[in-house]
Amino acid sequence: MSRYHIDITTRVFHFKEPAGTSRGIYRTRTSRFVHLTCDDRPGIMGVGECAPLPKLSCDDLPDYDSVLRLHCDEVCARGYIDADALRDVPSMLFGLETAWSQLHMEGSTALSDTPFARGEEGIPINGLVWMGDFETMAARLEQKLKQGFKCVKIKIGAIDFSDEMALIHRLRDRYGSDRIELRVDANGAFSPAEALGKLEQLACNDIHSIEQPIMAGQWQEMARLCEKSPLPIALDEELIGVNSVDRKREMLDTIRPQYIILKPSLHGGMAGCREWIALARERGIGSWITSALESNVGLNAIAHLAAEVYGPDITMPQGLGTGQLFTDNIDTVPIAISGDKLWYQP
Repeated sequence: MSRYHIDITTRVFHFKEPAGTSRGIYRTRTSRFVHLTCDDRPGIMGVGECAPLPKLSCDDLPDYDSVLRLHCDEVCARGYIDADALRDVPSMLFGLETAWSQLHMEGSTALSDTPFARGEEGIPINGLVWMGDFETMAARLEQKLKQGFKCVKIKIGAIDFSDEMALIHRLRDRYGSDRIELRVDANGAFSPAEALGKLEQLACNDIHSIEQPIMAGQWQEMARLCEKSPLPIALDEELIGVNSVDRKREMLDTIRPQYIILKPSLHGGMAGCREWIALARERGIGSWITSALESNVGLNAIAHLAAEVYGPDITMPQGLGTGQLFTDNIDTVPIAISGDKLWYQP
């Protein structure tokens, strides 16, 4: 039996600008990296990123490092990854899956056999405009448009809603929906009582979709919104901690969203995301994949997953534009943004 070994390191990344959401502001990002080797593959290493989001991930644990060490030791003892045993610690599962994949790709960061991995096709992505005051958000929005993005996602819910509407009106006055696809992400900022009224105002601006308009866990209220909303609703935080197949089916059948948004670090690793996508497809529910503020190591793995599950000629913009967020990102992974696409450069 092959003998595996895993070392763990920790690194803190620094945002170029504060990343504001309705839950607070991120200025740094802490990631653990699992370094996987095998006696049968001398000189080859697989590296994966384990990066739970504070106060959001279901595995944001006070003893995260010791739990991660325990699971790494179990993987080494078994000689394989038991995804079912790691359902409740998705960020750890994602890092281990990434390291395992790279090790068995002989150390290559090309983690899929796809046109994307061969550098033949880029993945369309959305530009992300973080929360801030009106002028800051307007400037960031203009910057994304100049960079060539045809789909822009705006974080809302932190400043006055009328100011956010004014920003959206400004965008639509200059660019129609035939030129710019506009998504908004509320991160649960609306109350159930006010949500439908705000969705009706947003819908007048040809919005593609809104992510998580109300806080997660209110299934009946969310189901009511999905039924009555004049614009499509995408679930994000709602999926966190819903890890068993039966519970996933129950949630999708209860809420019936138009879209779900998958983040491997939050939603069951790569195995869990594949499961979510399959269940959504059975119900005619759309989906796309995004990163959860990982470094380029995690982002690369997520991009290869998107290239695999959605196949060649991806048309739906994915949320994979976070590689430019940090002043000190890892630059040994050959991914880069050109225009509105993420490319792997073998």
